[in-house]
Amino acid sequence: MTKIKVLVIDDSALIRSLMREIINSQPDMEVVGVAPDPIVARELIKQLNPDVLTLDVEMPRMDGLDFLEKLMRLRPTPVIMISSLTAKGSDITLRALELGAVDFIAKPKLDIANGMQTYGDEIADKIRAAAKAHIRKLEPPKVTAPLSADAVLPAIKNRFVTTEKLIIIGASTGGTEALKEVLTRMPADSPGIMVTQHMPENFTKSFAERLNSLCKITVKEAEHGERVLPGYAYIAPGHSHLLLKRSGANYMTELSQAPPVNRHRPSVDVLFRSAANHAGPNAIGVILTGMGKDGALGMLEMKQAGAYNFAQDEETCVVFGMPKEAIAVGGVDEIVPLPRMTEKILAHLAKNGRAFRV
Repeated sequence: MTKIKVLVIDDSALIRSLMREIINSQPDMEVVGVAPDPIVARELIKQLNPDVLTLDVEMPRMDGLDFLEKLMRLRPTPVIMISSLTAKGSDITLRALELGAVDFIAKPKLDIANGMQTYGDEIADKIRAAAKAHIRKLEPPKVTAPLSADAVLPAIKNRFVTTEKLIIIGASTGGTEALKEVLTRMPADSPGIMVTQHMPENFTKSFAERLNSLCKITVKEAEHGERVLPGYAYIAPGHSHLLLKRSGANYMTELSQAPPVNRHRPSVDVLFRSAANHAGPNAIGVILTGMGKDGALGMLEMKQAGAYNFAQDEETCVVFGMPKEAIAVGGVDEIVPLPRMTEKILAHLAKNGRAFRV
């Protein structure tokens, strides 16, 4: 078996040592080199030809973002960012994902040694996904044990007393840029949109604010008990499941601290099941790039409840995991390249009686 070759770039000797220990404990990967800064890393990349890089942001001699941008222009390579769980760290990480990083790992705030060991399985999974990711050259600018959604809410049959449409989106690895592509093309009067993107607490607020500055619609981090309005997109906060509820004819948000589902909170399966329960044929489901299978069964439940569902195609996914699983279980009506996703969603809405001006 050919092992995944990993180069660790971090100015902290402790982090370099911990990453080496965690990665080398896996049977299918190995650390082939470590570097304290991007200048040393540049030479090691030429010598070692690693499959995946882990990259710290704040380092001496060259900032991690500057290095990432140069790397993606000259030698595109799967990169996982090592980020701090702070407001500044979340902003920098989102910029790194824009520049082409596949994913990120959040450093624990306290007791780093034990914290990184706890994250060992997550780190290994993300490296495996990154090794298979579709990396494109950057063009010059123009949790806990898996559970099913049953742990959070039961499946129910509901009577649908409104015709108001909703767009329900799930994403994971690579999803921040995919969501930007979809949401920035949405017209100001689009149906209400609910989004679960796998992302830790403290990152989702910055992510929502960044999207809001780019979109015609209003994008915000979801709060508990607010009405889902047309022209708004609600991003699940990193600490809670986001669910759709009903109050009379109105759609409402609900946040839940129930256990993680498919190792995630927020979970796409939970959001999709709530849409199946409470929106049924009024919902359009969208599953974007992501590692794992979260959302597959929930999307099938949406389809069985009458929703029309789209999946991002393999060619445009960073990781064709979640869409592939949703397609495999029969939950998807159309497979669409990312650049055409918004167009297809709006065309489906127009076909069913509502035209939107982009």
